Amino acid sequence: MTVRVIAGESQGVTGAVQRATTEPLYLDIHLPAGTSFAQPLPATHNAFVHVYRGTARVGDTPVGTQRMAILANAADSDGVVVRADEETRVLLIAGRPLNEPIVQYGPFVMNSKEEISQAVQDFQAGRFAA
Repeated sequence: MTVRVIAGESQGVTGAVQRATTEPLYLDIHLPAGTSFAQPLPATHNAFVHVYRGTARVGDTPVGTQRMAILANAADSDGVVVRADEETRVLLIAGRPLNEPIVQYGPFVMNSKEEISQAVQDFQAGRFAA
């Protein structure tokens, strides 16, 4: 089994990305057939598992290739277990919700239409760093 920790912390390994406000977790997990991986998750975090190769079981739910399992963030939840019946690769992504409004236009994501308009104007004027 290989677990690449891109953001957050897993099994004593800290990823390159750390953010105190959102506490992101981004794991790239490679599971040989017949293995499983358990990861604690705070009940307050939103989380999902995306299977990009093979098939997995997330808890008792089968999840096929190119499918996603959105995890419930119930108060009594303490984490997730992913099992592989065949060689499987998954992404586990989680984080604390910001509870802010979100407005998106193309690649721009901001908190208001006014901020989106300003971002587009800044981009068109070449004010974004290269």
